[in-house]
Amino acid sequence: MNQFQFVATISERDVLRFTPAGVPIVSATLSHSSQQVEAGVERLVEFEMAALAAGEISGRFGRAELGAVHQFTGFVAKKNRSSKALVFHIIDFSAAAA
Repeated sequence: MNQFQFVATISERDVLRFTPAGVPIVSATLSHSSQQVEAGVERLVEFEMAALAAGEISGRFGRAELGAVHQFTGFVAKKNRSSKALVFHIIDFSAAAA
């Protein structure tokens, strides 16, 4: 199963564009920061992740407030067939407590 869920802010977002097939898409960078416990030791986890919202969700994602905290659900895939870079594909998101 390839399902990923995390809380993050939208730190950067491109304008709505369309794929050659006519699918609306919005690319963005999501920023995450949290405390996690690993092997009994608490550690600070911070990262930025390339993300995109395609199809119906792209309109709502394109209007979401930059810097607001959201819970994102989706999956991770290669940026393209020949790339090793990963992109988070947003399936759904909702407001989350800071």
